[in-house]
Amino acid sequence: MLKLLQKLTKSKNPDSKRYKRDMAKHLDGRALKCVLEKKSDGIEEVIGHDGSIIVKDDELLVYASMDVVLRTKIVNLSAWELLSLEGVVITAPDIELGGEVRSIVAYYKYWRKLDD
Repeated sequence: MLKLLQKLTKSKNPDSKRYKRDMAKHLDGRALKCVLEKKSDGIEEVIGHDGSIIVKDDELLVYASMDVVLRTKIVNLSAWELLSLEGVVITAPDIELGGEVRSIVAYYKYWRKLDD
C-alpha cells in the first residue's frame, strides 16, 4: 500500500528537488554492465565496466572499473532512464573534476532490481 501511495504522489517535475531525490533513490544499488561518456563532439567513449550506482549522504556516485567515474550532489542531478529501461543518462557537474558538467550513459547489468 505504501509503495502504491508513493507511486501516485511521485513528483513529475524533473527540476524539483523531490524528483531528483526520488530518481537517486530509484538508481541506488543498480549493478552496471558498462558506463559511457558523451563527449561534446557527439562521440561516446567507454569509461568503465562492471560497477554500480550508490547514494551516499547527499551525493550520487557512479563506480565502474573499481574507480569513481562520476560524483555529484543529488540536487544538481539531471537523470532519466532510457526508453528501453536498459540504462540511465546522467548529466551533472562532477565534484571530482572541479564542477565540470559531464554526461554519462550507464547501462544496467540487469533491467530490474533483483530485490523487486
